[in-house]
Amino acid sequence: MRIAPVDAGACAVECRVARNRIWQFAGMRDIKRILIIEDDPHLLPVLRELLESERYLVHEARDGQEVSHAMAENQFDLITLDLGLPGVSGVELAREICLSSDTPLIVVSARSEIYDRIIALELGADDYITKPFDGREFVARVRAVLRRSAPALHRRAADKAAQAALIAFHDFLLDTQTRKLKNADGATTALTTAECQLLEVLVEKAGRVCTRDEITSRMKGRTWSPLDRSLDTLVARLRKKIEPDPDQPAVVMSVRGIGYMMTIKAGRT
Repeated sequence: MRIAPVDAGACAVECRVARNRIWQFAGMRDIKRILIIEDDPHLLPVLRELLESERYLVHEARDGQEVSHAMAENQFDLITLDLGLPGVSGVELAREICLSSDTPLIVVSARSEIYDRIIALELGADDYITKPFDGREFVARVRAVLRRSAPALHRRAADKAAQAALIAFHDFLLDTQTRKLKNADGATTALTTAECQLLEVLVEKAGRVCTRDEITSRMKGRTWSPLDRSLDTLVARLRKKIEPDPDQPAVVMSVRGIGYMMTIKAGRT
């Protein structure tokens, strides 16, 4: 029985893809994504293998264009950058990465002069590795940078999530995470879950009429019927918290036979 020749390179690629897919399904949230910016055809696969053996998900970029594409398509936990890329200034690329993202950066370079190290670190790089280097040291430095940067990245992610949860409208600021409504004087009013959901729908469609069906389909936690008038009760309750005069509403208007409309400009901060 004859065995067809095997393309070792193709098999390696297929195995790597399969391994990455397994990691993704096994626990993508726990796997760190690393971008290697390196044009050396001999060093690049070595770095990839070192990092993949540590269960990191690795992406590659060999020039400035590939870097731009990779960063536009992905969110990385760490970037390693060779300063000697073709057609682009490594220093300028390092500056751009540090200015445009919070992603930790390790510079990998054959330049060993102290001046080059200082420049890279002043630009915002988190570490500097001089070629040639031992693979174990490279992995250890990657781990160290990820470990040091984790608390700060978590804080920034939490801050971004909190900022995304804020909705400004009229003289109010709504925090959808805490369901707290703050007015221009700083006074805080608690909202129920239903009131908060209703307000989110109306803010999102500010200036446009929201039908009753459209509103109730977005309200979670209960089943609505066509003859259910509890939506009107909910709107009346909300008006007491946001209208200067609930009997003469100017923020949430009723549209007879259709639904409701928020009449003022509103949106997330």
